[in-house]
Amino acid sequence: MQNIKFVPTEAPKQKPETSKLSFGKSFTDHMFVMEYSPDKGWHDARIVPFANLTLHPASTVLHYGAEIFEGLKAYRTPDGEVQLFRPMDNIERLNDSADRLCLPKLDPEFALEALKTFVATEKSWVPDEFGTSLYLRPFLFGNDETLGVHTIQNAVYMVIACPVGSYYPEGINPVKIMIETDDVRAVRGGTGYAKCGGNYAASNRAGEVAEKKGFSQVLWLDGVERKYIEEVGAMNVMFKIDGVVVTPKLTGSILPGITRRSCIQLLKDKGIPVEERLLSVDELLTALQEGRLEEAWGCGTAAVVSPIGQLSYQGKNYIINNFEIGKTTQDLYDTLTAIQWGTAEDPYGWTVKI
Repeated sequence: MQNIKFVPTEAPKQKPETSKLSFGKSFTDHMFVMEYSPDKGWHDARIVPFANLTLHPASTVLHYGAEIFEGLKAYRTPDGEVQLFRPMDNIERLNDSADRLCLPKLDPEFALEALKTFVATEKSWVPDEFGTSLYLRPFLFGNDETLGVHTIQNAVYMVIACPVGSYYPEGINPVKIMIETDDVRAVRGGTGYAKCGGNYAASNRAGEVAEKKGFSQVLWLDGVERKYIEEVGAMNVMFKIDGVVVTPKLTGSILPGITRRSCIQLLKDKGIPVEERLLSVDELLTALQEGRLEEAWGCGTAAVVSPIGQLSYQGKNYIINNFEIGKTTQDLYDTLTAIQWGTAEDPYGWTVKI
């Protein structure tokens, strides 16, 4: 396992006030970097002052989208310590994404050690107010200096971080979601299960249209039959129908969310049945019209869970649970955040101390 060189910044930044934190705008003093080449493999691991990058204009990432990323958080516990939530899951998913885009994979054990070392270096940047955290963005991209289309030979892996505020500064409130019927996010055999920038770029148009109509996000349907529910915006989605939580199964076009996986485990342990299966929009709307759809929510790293209070399909709006957060949704949020911020025991071994 290679050593990690540390070059401290000579100009430490002033940390933003906790009350003024916003997502992805204030970055910490340092960043983690290492390079890959066919002859050396991954090498020159280092933590250096945060700075702009210099890229060759023909770099592969700029022309062919050879890029993948992850998102996770470091949390300050009540005793002042810092912990991560399921970081190895993120590393394994990053490697799955790398495999799909023909980028070089990381050694999982070293990637975890590098992540822990980086967070330890930036530990003072982890805010201590409940609901706040240090958001971590590992990313990997190809930087071959040629316009030829071929398997990536050279790459860069980096981790940057930014302190973020509570996703719900005014409380966890239901959102309005529009079911998208024109654009599709991904298809089986494509990159839907990979966390790559192209997936998000391709979803922007539908998201912009939905936002102009007063909706928070879109709910995607499958790209082949255009009738099966997939995921909502940048999150997985769950529906409680007749006491059973139904979530779209992972068919290759849906991101295998770590919060999704955690929610499924918690629900089962609480005695709530969970089904991972195909769910058509017709079945969903029938359950809603018949009063059998009890709750709906999205789940992901940023929001943990996001209750859905309204669905819109083909111009018609449907209200869920009187536009109120449901008991199961609230319980999931409370349980997961308590484990993440260390205010409750972690019986699953999901947290990793720094």
